[in-house]
Amino acid sequence: MIQDNDASTPFHDLDHYLELPRVAGLALSPDGSRLVTTVQTLDAKRTGWTTAVWEVDPAGTAPARRLTRSRKGESSAVFAASGDVLFTSARPDPAAEKDDDEPKSALWLLPAGGGEARVVATAPGGVSGVLAARAADVVSVAAPLLPAAADLPEDEKLRGERTDRKLSAILHAGYPVRHWDSDLGPDAVRRFAAPLTADEARLDLRQLTGPGRQLDEHQADLTPDGATLVTTWNVGDAGAAVRVTLVAVDTATGERCTLVDDPDADAFGPAVSADGRWVAFLSESVTTPQEAPVVRLGLVPLDDPDAEPVVLADDWDRWPGAITWLPDGSGLVVTADEDGRGPLFLLTFGPGGPGADEPVTVERLTSDAATFTDVQAAPDGAALYALRTSYAAPSEPVRIDLAAFVATGAPGERTPLAADALRGPVPAPALPGTLTEVDTTTADGVRVRAWLALPEGAAADAPAPLLLWIHGGPLSTWNAWSWRWNPWLMVARGYAVLLPDPALSTGYGQDFVQRGWGAWGDAPFTDLMAITDAAEALPEIDATRTAAMGGSFGGYMANWVAGHTDRFRAIVTHASLWALDQFGPTTDGAYYWNREMTPEMTEVHSPHRYVGDIRTPMLVIHGDKDYRVPIGEGLRLWQELLTKSGLPADDDGSTVHRFLYFPDENHWVLAPQHAKVWYQVVLAFLAEHVLDAEPELPAYL
Repeated sequence: MIQDNDASTPFHDLDHYLELPRVAGLALSPDGSRLVTTVQTLDAKRTGWTTAVWEVDPAGTAPARRLTRSRKGESSAVFAASGDVLFTSARPDPAAEKDDDEPKSALWLLPAGGGEARVVATAPGGVSGVLAARAADVVSVAAPLLPAAADLPEDEKLRGERTDRKLSAILHAGYPVRHWDSDLGPDAVRRFAAPLTADEARLDLRQLTGPGRQLDEHQADLTPDGATLVTTWNVGDAGAAVRVTLVAVDTATGERCTLVDDPDADAFGPAVSADGRWVAFLSESVTTPQEAPVVRLGLVPLDDPDAEPVVLADDWDRWPGAITWLPDGSGLVVTADEDGRGPLFLLTFGPGGPGADEPVTVERLTSDAATFTDVQAAPDGAALYALRTSYAAPSEPVRIDLAAFVATGAPGERTPLAADALRGPVPAPALPGTLTEVDTTTADGVRVRAWLALPEGAAADAPAPLLLWIHGGPLSTWNAWSWRWNPWLMVARGYAVLLPDPALSTGYGQDFVQRGWGAWGDAPFTDLMAITDAAEALPEIDATRTAAMGGSFGGYMANWVAGHTDRFRAIVTHASLWALDQFGPTTDGAYYWNREMTPEMTEVHSPHRYVGDIRTPMLVIHGDKDYRVPIGEGLRLWQELLTKSGLPADDDGSTVHRFLYFPDENHWVLAPQHAKVWYQVVLAFLAEHVLDAEPELPAYL
């Protein structure tokens, strides 16, 4: 195995890499004086993860400090209007009358004035989805209940009966029945609300929604006064499909009214304005075999259920992401993918404000070669806080001087800002190489670009072997640090890693997505080959030692590459689509994929139809609990590789191909030691075939 003897970075040692703390999430107190995030670390046994809540100084002067500590960990931290911190945790409740052998996640409150955290709400199936009103002591949570349960006490009784009888059966009357790695049912999420009180009594959770799957994977927001919950609401549609609408729920009565119900688009990502009058949201058009989705910004008044939603910045050729209102309601801060980055954009309403029939201006707010998430606006509108990440650094909390941007004058004269890092809880790890960019122009005249991570010392007289790493999605982009798919572990062992955005990638305009829609094996494949040609032409790259790999859609492309070229010495395919006619009806959301995967599309673009042309050693990786790309894809790929490929197993059963199977893992393979094994096997397979080195595998495997 290729191994850099310089162990000066954590990427040279997998155990050291797993020990790196990981920052996620950000919440700002209503008065803007406090900022909290969560940090994930290895547990004591090194076989799982645990999280803790940390506080970060918004001014950037004081060091970060840890607020919580327990074996079970804490997550989903938000601020109540009082400044108290709310979070969820399954850690033991010291006030409980008896210990729970399998405690569920409860809602905890950490007082702003100091003192111990205490449990304020529980549910038999656990509590999640915490929302707190910004200007009133009202909180809303989600909890799963069995369909026959009228309330939480009855749910507890019914759960006990299932447990006593050791029942796991689920009777379905609709679709879908699975999601990612979870079986849906028999319980389903309902929303609750309650006023926060000054005493230490448990919250009196008031049920807002009834039984059904309307809130599966829902997204919601509370009005500042806590009087209304705005949430996505699933409704059934033709062809066993699910359509997503937007509703408003009165938190006192549970009365519900529909805000957005578009038969041609799903609504999601609602954000309520600071004055409680408006809801900004995202919509994604329902696709057809010919038309890729279009994502737009929408706006609807909260006080007029009969009003028609309006589209904002309809001529902006980007897909908007998360939405944050400016405190004065004059505009929105929106995330969007762009050219391998994820900058912030400022959408400013005209003088008439939201809802006025006036043009909306869109300006890029940040200049960093980075991606921003979890945006929080200071109450005075002078600053934004966010997590900044890129393929050069993991997430860190930053401050963006919004007042300076606004003060520079007319939009055309404004210069995008760089974000200033705060004193967060985790310093960025040293990298074993450098990050640069590569681009090329394809035969049809389209620019295609990629990140290229180069190892230290790569040069014309010491070129590095190249690893083409294809992203999943397919509607995605390589623009943010990934702890699970991390190129620097390969770079530390001497590989150059190419991270391209081919057709279907986001951040390059609607036409770029459309180029690959319904034709996965065409432009996405030729784009990948073109950008690989451009990388191989660099003096730092050894074009004679190359490999390709990818997961999910990236695994599909790895399989397609294997059947259409033998230019690579090895191919790694993780959680990959192999036979599209088989994948379509067995995946967890078949209705979505079947809109694109017509019989004609699967006939032409299914990798399994080209198995006879595969002559490259392949490493197949799959988890049995993967419901997005079911295990049948991996099993069929493995069997057909050995029996029908251009490089079949020998008569004695021996083969150059390998199958890494995880019986209890999902689409991503997340358990720390399984992730370690994943990298060990991948690196050993690449070393054997790309570097002609003896593979080194752990004995316990």
